[in-house]
Amino acid sequence: MLKRLKLEKNILAELDELNRELDDLKVLDELCQEDDTPDSQKEFEETAEAFARKLASFGLKTYLSEPEDPNNALLTIHPGAGGTESMDWAAMLLRMYLRWAEQNGYETETIDFQAGDEAGVKSATVEVKGDYAYGFLKSESGVHRLVRISPFDANNRRHTSFCSIFVYPEVEGDIDIEIKSDDLRIDTYRASGAGGQHVN
Repeated sequence: MLKRLKLEKNILAELDELNRELDDLKVLDELCQEDDTPDSQKEFEETAEAFARKLASFGLKTYLSEPEDPNNALLTIHPGAGGTESMDWAAMLLRMYLRWAEQNGYETETIDFQAGDEAGVKSATVEVKGDYAYGFLKSESGVHRLVRISPFDANNRRHTSFCSIFVYPEVEGDIDIEIKSDDLRIDTYRASGAGGQHVN
């Protein structure tokens, strides 16, 4: 409940900030109409663009309505067929996700990392911490493909690399699991062997 309350408070705070910025934008517009100079017009356009970006980001959060969307995310990266080339592609993807998290104010913690033999990454697991981390990252799950002239190939041939990404929501440990007795089936087996062994 406290986590949900914190999320709701953050949404209200963001709404209040957007309202304040909209009021400031209206005042700036009135000032621009009185003082119609290129500098004031440029300042208004920059402020309006920044406000539009914030509004679009807030609007995107309204689509994240699944119960797990506000949770932290666990992101795993596994290179597929392609050897060193695929491991290099995995390293590029890992760097991309870490940069994205940094630019959007998320904390990251590398839980598991295995470097490739020559270059790249054999496998990596990263925890992305912050509000709606899973909501924004869940669509990244799947197989990612890269086609390029390989820097590892002396003949400069074109290589296709594959890398699988899985994104899981971080779940609380207080999930109640109820198993009905009707769903259970209990089988008992007896094994016998040399030496008169009998194992239930």
